[in-house]
Amino acid sequence: MKPVSVSMPRLGASIVGLALAVAAHAQGNLEIDTPAVSALRKSMQQRHAQLAPLYASGAAGIAADGTVALREAAKVPLAARGQANAVIAAENADRAALYREIARANGHPEWEGGVRRTFAQRWVERAQPGWWVQQGDSWVRK
Repeated sequence: MKPVSVSMPRLGASIVGLALAVAAHAQGNLEIDTPAVSALRKSMQQRHAQLAPLYASGAAGIAADGTVALREAAKVPLAARGQANAVIAAENADRAALYREIARANGHPEWEGGVRRTFAQRWVERAQPGWWVQQGDSWVRK
């Protein structure tokens, strides 16, 4: 990410505004809409119907790095585990592609890590009550 030069005439509320401005500048446009981003988001939205029961049962959770993890395989019937693993793998592949494409579409492929971290935080914050999220090395129920 390129360095940002900002003057700070006063402290207090302006520090919060400055932090938000720097963060927004560093991340670029996270809502950018390209054909590739649109296709990835559509794929992820369609897959959500398969992931929701895994989240609700506690079998899957949102990992701290923004991926989906099969956190308790025993909660998925043995006959369905292969399908659960495939859905999770497809979701994680689309998430990685989404982060990469958003960074690229902003003209800064080197921002991929920052985009990933921001989305990881968003996924955890937006998890529904009862879903499991990873905080550090621990899993907690929201």
